[in-house]
Amino acid sequence: MKLEFRKIVLLFILLVNLCACKEVPTKKNISKPNVIYILADDLGYGELGVYGQEKIQTPNIDALANSGMLFKQHYSGAPVCAPSRYMLMTGKHAGHARIRGNDEWAERGDVWNFEAVINDPNLEGQRPILNTTETIGKVMQKAGYKTAIVGKWGLGAPLTEGIPTKSGFDFFYGYNCQRQAHQLYPKHLWKNDEKEWLNNDLIAPGTKLDKGTDPMDIASYSKYEQVDYAPAKMQTEVLNFIEENKEQPFFMYYATPLPHLPLQVPHKYIEKYVELFGDESPYLGDKGYFPNRYPHAAYAGMISYLDDQVGEIVAKLKELNLYENTIVVFTSDNGPSYLGGVDAEFFNSARPFNNNFGHTKGFTYEGGIRVPMIASWPGKIKAGSTTNHISAFWDVMPTLGELVNADVPQDIDGISFLPTLLGTEKQQNHDFLYWEFPAQKGQQAVRMGNWKAVRKNIFNGNMTLELYNLENDPFETTDVALKFPQIVSKIETIMKNEHTTAAIDKFKIKQLGD
Repeated sequence: MKLEFRKIVLLFILLVNLCACKEVPTKKNISKPNVIYILADDLGYGELGVYGQEKIQTPNIDALANSGMLFKQHYSGAPVCAPSRYMLMTGKHAGHARIRGNDEWAERGDVWNFEAVINDPNLEGQRPILNTTETIGKVMQKAGYKTAIVGKWGLGAPLTEGIPTKSGFDFFYGYNCQRQAHQLYPKHLWKNDEKEWLNNDLIAPGTKLDKGTDPMDIASYSKYEQVDYAPAKMQTEVLNFIEENKEQPFFMYYATPLPHLPLQVPHKYIEKYVELFGDESPYLGDKGYFPNRYPHAAYAGMISYLDDQVGEIVAKLKELNLYENTIVVFTSDNGPSYLGGVDAEFFNSARPFNNNFGHTKGFTYEGGIRVPMIASWPGKIKAGSTTNHISAFWDVMPTLGELVNADVPQDIDGISFLPTLLGTEKQQNHDFLYWEFPAQKGQQAVRMGNWKAVRKNIFNGNMTLELYNLENDPFETTDVALKFPQIVSKIETIMKNEHTTAAIDKFKIKQLGD
């Protein structure tokens, strides 16, 4: 009896000691978390409910924000796709980057001929990044992570050194090429370095309604909705990857093509918003995009489709008991489009910024580069929190590097915002953020505190800065450059110092000395 009592006492003491030794989780002693980084395509700052959207329903993304942290001052890497993704992958801003704009590498041939591209992968994809480029994928691989990208790549054509599987990703599924993503029912996608043929006919972007059809009849648009919807195929691969790697740390970069044009989404999502919005004028197509009977309803439906996918991902994490050890980040690659039937004014897509052409996608005003960002990690990131920390895409690499205790290159421009996420340490802040964009007549921009400077029409010889105080003028309507010459001078120095000569001729700006 005494022996049994002694065993019970010893067991009790052992349990007490084990409980006493358990540490409070910090970034230094937590098990390696899984990371899912969801990058929407052309989603505006104001197109989510938690950012003030009033017409499009996004309950799952809103719930993600309510479970984590909402960033109010986060910026994309650039105002268009490819360079923004390059800044994300490399931790560098545009003044130091290799890829500074969209480059279709057109000297290869007729790269916009969709029928020719089906048979010749040499015509597909964009100019490649170098395979020596240090990417987030490589950083995470070195930290012991299984890595994947699902969605749109846009940083290296299929038969080049710049494909995802040579750039730090163990698995790739989706569009290699941005141009191919101009059809959401494509003829093929890529799985690693192999084409996967889909059960769709080739309907080349820009294909108009058949002659003699009634543009008010929904049946006239039937050919634009086919069998294999690319976002659905991608979602399956995302969920499979999570399932297959549930026993090891993984990094999923989900570069969804939604809600980038064309206006294509399964019809039930359109019906939902037709009921809410009522009838509307059809969009008959132009500039390489498909017609759509209900353009407002289709666009809203695409965002709701993406929202449902976010909900499915969270549900899968909970099903596999991975939810509490997974950080989920949701953001967008640039501001909303102004083409192809998108109506930024109707949705107030860039709210509270300017929705007009010249201030959204393709431009370095706030509507073109300020993007939503949400980060959720139950028990680690405070639920329902918001932050005004000023950050940009080039901060993601050092943030993840610090999170997983991995080295990142010394020559990057980013600063980790992990202290902001965890609320554990003093956050280092940027002195400024810098952009340049060798398109739309040439642009530069700097964010410095509440000051925002924009230089546009550089190709036309303009070197004058516009200056705005974003605290009281987020719409960027009142240029105060003449009132604050010292601020202008300081930003001019920043622009001069941060620009380096582009390695690729297409991105050189001779007016800046290239």
